[in-house]
Amino acid sequence: MTEEEKHQHLKIKIAVSGAAATDHCGDEALEKATELGKEIVRQEAVLVHGATTGFPLWSGKGAKEEGGTVIGVSPAASEAEHVELYNLPLDYMDLIIYTGSGFNGRNLLLTRATDAVVVGCGRIGTINEFTVAYEDKKPLGVLEGSWATDEVIKFMVEKSNRKNDKLIFDKDPKRLIERLIEMVEAEKKESYGVYANSDKVYKDCNGPDCKVIL
Repeated sequence: MTEEEKHQHLKIKIAVSGAAATDHCGDEALEKATELGKEIVRQEAVLVHGATTGFPLWSGKGAKEEGGTVIGVSPAASEAEHVELYNLPLDYMDLIIYTGSGFNGRNLLLTRATDAVVVGCGRIGTINEFTVAYEDKKPLGVLEGSWATDEVIKFMVEKSNRKNDKLIFDKDPKRLIERLIEMVEAEKKESYGVYANSDKVYKDCNGPDCKVIL
């Protein structure tokens, strides 16, 4: 077994947050979602989303087209409940975690189980996931587009009286994921988790809380 196979958990996990219904998002939204998913995989990260339809589903489709790994975090307690009660899909996911926590609980678990969150065209559930990640000071990327979500977030942040230097905006999926991953890697180097037998960047962690995990 290679070191890369042994330490698959070191791959950066990026949550994609977006609307399950995209009628209000404009013509480019699903194309952008697909490209976003592809970029996450091209940059060697794992895509995690809310096991739902719309923008997250299409990001997962893009990730699978690039041969990547997609994890769904479902509000349901079982596969049957996922399909029959919530009417959610099973497509374009390598595994689905059934939380039994409903939408609000799922949103919390989704954002906290990942290293970073990227937001596309969304609705109120997307804003919920954004605010959880924002409060947690999680690295956050907002994809700008023809939709209104990025402008709504800018307005919220401006009026919130709480700055966050881990929030970035970009209209280009490739550049957004690059910047987000750079932020995650810098954070990991500064704060936690050095794997002495890995060639990952975290080896040269230099923060006060660094420790070697053999």
